[in-house]
Amino acid sequence: MLFIDLKTGRERAKAELDARIAAVLEHGMFIMGPEIVELEAKLAGYVGVKHAVSVSSGTHGLELALRALGVGPGDEVVTPAFSWISAAEVVRLVGATPVFVDIEPGSFVLDARRLEASLTPATKAIIPVSLFGQMPDFAALGAVSARHRVPLIEDAAQSFGASQHGRKSGGVSLIGCTSFFPSKPLGCFGDGGALFTDDDALATRLRAIRTHGSQDRKLHTVVGTNARLDTLQAAVLLGKLPHFDEELTLRARIGARYSERLRGYCQVPEVSPGNTHVYAQYTIRLENRDAVATRLREQGIPTAVYYAKCLHEQPVFAHHARFGKLVESERAASEVLSLPMHPYLTEADQDRVVDALKSAIACGAVSSNLA
Repeated sequence: MLFIDLKTGRERAKAELDARIAAVLEHGMFIMGPEIVELEAKLAGYVGVKHAVSVSSGTHGLELALRALGVGPGDEVVTPAFSWISAAEVVRLVGATPVFVDIEPGSFVLDARRLEASLTPATKAIIPVSLFGQMPDFAALGAVSARHRVPLIEDAAQSFGASQHGRKSGGVSLIGCTSFFPSKPLGCFGDGGALFTDDDALATRLRAIRTHGSQDRKLHTVVGTNARLDTLQAAVLLGKLPHFDEELTLRARIGARYSERLRGYCQVPEVSPGNTHVYAQYTIRLENRDAVATRLREQGIPTAVYYAKCLHEQPVFAHHARFGKLVESERAASEVLSLPMHPYLTEADQDRVVDALKSAIACGAVSSNLA
């Protein structure tokens, strides 16, 4: 059984992928070719914003967002403590200090009720993470952002295609940033990402920073870097886009079926009101998580832990972060377990996962931590 199936989606899009890749090989514009312009227009239209700026990775995109906003030494940036490291490491890369805030236990996203207390005059940005495939409460986050005049940057690396009250992930904040890493809901054949904004001046600045601080090879207006998306990766994404909405429907169906069959046996992920969930990962909570993971592995069922340590527990941030009590984040790190999840997971394989998990619980290998 596969934890994530990248092959089936590739085979279903084979005709489009072959044609798109062949076109790039023919014209030979491997850097900033016409597929980049086409992809950015389609991504912007999909998200519902004026500008999409393709970049070499989601992590690089977050760094560019901070640089475009002028965040640097002496500044603070607020982000959740339970997440992948990208949203925090980019803060250090620009010389600022990450400030870690606790999460909601059911949805794993930044708890908007805890945000305001973490802000200081040094706060220059907030990076909420749309973890595992759904968005945090952007109405509440936006109210705090507006009240304190601190911009929001959505880390939408795991939530491209999700929505909240009809608005797409990536398009609800001043800047949204997603990743096209192969295992993401929309993935390319390597690293890739995109930034989204309605702000014309910011879009211009982001495009300059990603290309050595210049949009004209003879004139460099800002200190930039090389953060361009390869044309071949843009071609792959264009080939996969026509199948994306169907895959989102399949993900939603599989996620809902997991929750229906597992509710009452373990804590299933909560879908917040107004949200759709793209289930980049299907993540449950269990006491004695490691015991059940071992039992499932013995039966040939792969699992993964996202994430076994909170960010404030990482040695790299020991002397370079600010935080208070992070009870929910620490508890989540000890209990989360992600199950096989992809659009082409069959009901038979899903039933095998569910039955094995229930068996582990019944045998006493794990006691459930019910909501």
